[in-house]
Amino acid sequence: MLIDIMPKVELHLHLQGTLAPKTILQLAKNNHLSHLLPGDTEEIISAWFHFRDFDHFFVVNKTMKKLFRSADDFTLVTVAAAQELARQHVRYAEITVTPYSFIDVLQQGLTIEMLLAGLALGKQRAKADFDIELRWVFDIPRNRAISDTFAAPKTLEYALMGRDIGVIGLGLGGNEVNSPPEPFTSIFAEAKRYGLKSLPHAGEGAGAGSVWGAINALQADRIGHGVRAIEDERLVAVLAERQIPLEVNMTSNIALGVYPNLHHHPLPALDRAGVLVTINSDDPMLIGTTLNDEYRLLMTIFGYSPADIFRLARNGYHACFAEPDVKSRLIAEFDGWIATHGHI
Repeated sequence: MLIDIMPKVELHLHLQGTLAPKTILQLAKNNHLSHLLPGDTEEIISAWFHFRDFDHFFVVNKTMKKLFRSADDFTLVTVAAAQELARQHVRYAEITVTPYSFIDVLQQGLTIEMLLAGLALGKQRAKADFDIELRWVFDIPRNRAISDTFAAPKTLEYALMGRDIGVIGLGLGGNEVNSPPEPFTSIFAEAKRYGLKSLPHAGEGAGAGSVWGAINALQADRIGHGVRAIEDERLVAVLAERQIPLEVNMTSNIALGVYPNLHHHPLPALDRAGVLVTINSDDPMLIGTTLNDEYRLLMTIFGYSPADIFRLARNGYHACFAEPDVKSRLIAEFDGWIATHGHI
């Protein structure tokens, strides 16, 4: 199927959500931390990954973060992620990292210099080995930041330190419930003054009000998820008029209970309303999907035509924040591919 070889962009992808069981076991072995895992085979790790609920999802995520102890670990994971992305013909990805959770929360000997060095080398190898462009979004863990006054400013500090290695934006991740965007207004304003993009999660665990907050308080350049904007007609109209992109993650939304099934998912309605939607995978290894799978859902669930699939894929290129020369080159490559492969 040509979906599998269509050149793509991935804009909503968490680094720890890319870890395959093989990589998890390698990290644990390298750092003598196998005792933190439920077993020592890929089969056991795969079963452990199987999504049950948000609490289990949180435990798995936290355990995986404990396996990182050196710059080499970040390089290993980045290269493994790039290899899988390249297998799916992803040409460019913006990967979300939560440095505060690795460095300040877990307190396991990591420094920001180690994290940045590992990501930098991984990014270089991704380009050299797989011809894939990687950029980074450093996100604030919003739930911790509500009570921990250091989390937001430290994350911004780390993001500014990482601009030379491809950090392009400041994110806001975690569970939106009781953690609205508005308390982060000043930190995002400062980030934008320094040239970082505002890339918060909103409209996933909380409704349209959270998306309004991301737009009005954080001046969002693009919104992670954003699907619950559908609950407010005026908000949908604003998103369409301003062409604020949404990073849509369909399978993730179902796994986390945002919608009961894909037939209730609002992607088609948002698309019909003129909202600039993009297709992404979020935490693919933890929720059992791939970016290719997400594109196939457009056909199998929503009945999208080849032309519509190409249009949504192209949205990803327009919504990315690659440097202008890189972006124009990638779009030209995509358009050339479409000219050659005009059907699916």
